[in-house]
Amino acid sequence: EKESLETLLLGEKDLSRTDSILRKCNDTTSNHLEIYKNLASRRASAGLTWLSIIASTSPFIGLFGTVISILETFGGLGTQNSLSIIAPKISEALVATGCGILVAIPAYTFHLIIKRKAFELLSIIDSEIKVISSSK
Repeated sequence: EKESLETLLLGEKDLSRTDSILRKCNDTTSNHLEIYKNLASRRASAGLTWLSIIASTSPFIGLFGTVISILETFGGLGTQNSLSIIAPKISEALVATGCGILVAIPAYTFHLIIKRKAFELLSIIDSEIKVISSSK
């Protein structure tokens, strides 16, 4: 899209030789250009919802696994006489929380990266639309 914008700014009216999303738009009225912009927005942000859900829920799922494991550990403590069994069981239980966080960090990171790239793309498309509209 950056190359397409540069082409438009240099005075070229034909986007057919570029990779612009707007090149398929035969009618360059503002309504049609906005429709293509909305299509690009949906494509660029596809999957962001799922990344957001994974990033926000995985720590809680891990924490839930930890709580269940700790409950099982304390439940089994009543039948055993040794306290030395608690520490290894609790450390095993905390692995679930660690796994949840390990999943959440990359999901959240990629969510932010993709969201930023989508914003940049839509910014460029907005600029292209302004150039096309002003050149009429």
